[in-house]
Amino acid sequence: MTATSTAGRLIVAPQAKRWRRRTVPWIFVGPAAALFGMFFAYPLAASLLQSLDGGAGNYTRLAGDPSFLQSLVNVGLILVIQVPIMIALATVLAYVLNQSWLRFRATLRAAYFLPAVTTLVAYAVVFRVLLRTEGGAVNQVLGLQVDWLNDPLWARVALIASITWRWAGYNAIILLAGLQAIGREQYEAAAIDGAGPLTTFSKVILPQLRPVLLFCSITSTIGTLQLFDEPLVLTGGGPGDATLTPILYLYQVGFKQFDFGYAAAIAWVVVLLIGGLSWLQFRYFGKGRG
Repeated sequence: MTATSTAGRLIVAPQAKRWRRRTVPWIFVGPAAALFGMFFAYPLAASLLQSLDGGAGNYTRLAGDPSFLQSLVNVGLILVIQVPIMIALATVLAYVLNQSWLRFRATLRAAYFLPAVTTLVAYAVVFRVLLRTEGGAVNQVLGLQVDWLNDPLWARVALIASITWRWAGYNAIILLAGLQAIGREQYEAAAIDGAGPLTTFSKVILPQLRPVLLFCSITSTIGTLQLFDEPLVLTGGGPGDATLTPILYLYQVGFKQFDFGYAAAIAWVVVLLIGGLSWLQFRYFGKGRG
């Protein structure tokens, strides 16, 4: 590679230009690529190899593990019950927060979003105190004597309620952004056609919100399959295995029993479940805008 000077101007040879075009991008990408390989790609590959240590024995063991199967049932119940309730509640909240007649809208939006920035452990501890059988505020207000955290049914209800409280406002703010992207002319056209509030909501608003609802549904599904802090602090996965989740079971297997190969297998099953359920939602609910 050579370079000559003509009237004080440096002329770079074509080979040097090609080398520079190929090398300079890697100089900038290199540190990020190294960090990605060190802290993501390598641990990912290592966990997969560890889960396959000795063959597929860890995965066949999972198929007959009653605790793991129960944890799948538990998150399945939360997905079927809690996620739709939370998305519906968030949609209603977003619709109300978007109304021009509502006073203190900015304050209310901030208030509904605050639970999402609350520390997971802190809010779970607060719910544990509120739901105590003896002296708990919830039982005192309702005038009941429900054993919220030690009865299998009510422990699931308490877990679902706590998750809904924390994430409904978060999803409402996301849906509110989707609502604000809908042009006012569409509301005016619906009003001219004689559409009432319910018809406008079902025929104009919901079709426009479909991509945002899909996003909220997928992120809520991923979050549910990764539940850890709430069941750990609220119930410890009990009573029995009534509120055990796959990630909580992974923690128990990996960091209490030190069976890291089996824990890695649990992690990969959760990854496959997340990928499969996300694909299904894209496949059947992401086919257009109405």
